[in-house]
Amino acid sequence: MKLTVIKHWKLPFVALFAMLIGSILNPMAASFAQQSDDNTKPAPPSVGADVPLTYFGPLPSEALLDPRANALVGPKQLLRSGTVNNEDGTITLPLYRGKMRDGTPVWYILTDTTDQGNADALGLNWSPKLAYASAGGVAVRLGRLEKDLTLTFTAGAVDFKPERKLVPGDQPKPFPPKQAQPGSVGDANYTPLVRIENAGNHIYNAPVVAYGVDASKINFCNGNVDYSLVHDRVTKICPNGQAGGTVTIKTTPIFSFAKPALYISTESSDPLPATLDSGTFAPAMANIKVGFDDGAFSAVERLFVIINGPTGSDNPQRQGLFSALTDKDKQGKPLPPIQVIGGIPTVALDYSPLWDLNLGEWSPNAVAKGYRSRVIDEFQFLGLVQGGHITGPEGKPFGSTGIIVNCPIIMRFR
Repeated sequence: MKLTVIKHWKLPFVALFAMLIGSILNPMAASFAQQSDDNTKPAPPSVGADVPLTYFGPLPSEALLDPRANALVGPKQLLRSGTVNNEDGTITLPLYRGKMRDGTPVWYILTDTTDQGNADALGLNWSPKLAYASAGGVAVRLGRLEKDLTLTFTAGAVDFKPERKLVPGDQPKPFPPKQAQPGSVGDANYTPLVRIENAGNHIYNAPVVAYGVDASKINFCNGNVDYSLVHDRVTKICPNGQAGGTVTIKTTPIFSFAKPALYISTESSDPLPATLDSGTFAPAMANIKVGFDDGAFSAVERLFVIINGPTGSDNPQRQGLFSALTDKDKQGKPLPPIQVIGGIPTVALDYSPLWDLNLGEWSPNAVAKGYRSRVIDEFQFLGLVQGGHITGPEGKPFGSTGIIVNCPIIMRFR
């Protein structure tokens, strides 16, 4: 078959009009042209074709006349309260200012809620399962809505002074690391989950990004953030006095049912994953029940983490903690582990930002036979477990580690 190059000046008026509309309505597609080092973003449709990227019109998810396509076909931003920048892998979210009962300033974001109406109104993720986190006692703290519509928290402080330290183990097994110290630590009462007791008793996922400081101390609108004052995932923070402001947070790629997606990791109930994911160690989250993830009244979904997946910065099959601890991008920054999660909004009905960490390891037999490759689907992962190719650490039975991580989903690419 002979391929011919389509010249813009030969296109009919309708095609030219489609080009113009596509370039206006589809800026996200243009951002895919630059593939990141993590190899998870889908390639642009212009690859392998003599059609320029600007020719393509809106993707099906932007066809608002068909709500089914809008929900099921990506790219689809799920946390709609912020602006995603696919070039630098960040999301800029509204920054809220609250306080403790003694007046201590609390700077936080909102990502998920059990209030469906407010989720729609604010562009948050709706997660009914968060209601069952209350069964964990201190896993949910109380907040009170004041007359000025700010929140007062009853308990829960975060110390951002510690310096994040991560030292890989010796090769050929860099995991577990020799040292893992999270860059922020919550006290015994801190949890990102807040139940607003005088406004419907709804639960909100409200991770704290700065604590005990006035706006003037955390005014890093242009970057160069002081991580002794703010969350380690913050790349910019721009408070606006008492009104709040904005905060820009680094995202991480992940897969849900073979769909590439983005999330932000904000807290963990264990210091090791808190360090690995640049989050806050929040021990109170350990009170949330795990191991019953797809049952009635469960507050969590499952997260599948591989220890010893393929490594190599240029390896398109790269995945896992060995890789995350050793592989670097072109700027020398660590590459993400590319984990697998269960249901996310528009893909499943049981989404929760609270993930039960299930840790897996390719068996020596699977490694010897060359079976290792990137796993991108929950059922694919579980099939490999069932076949004995993936086990728990050091050959132990596969299952929950008992660790909870708070990872709100941001978007999916398809």
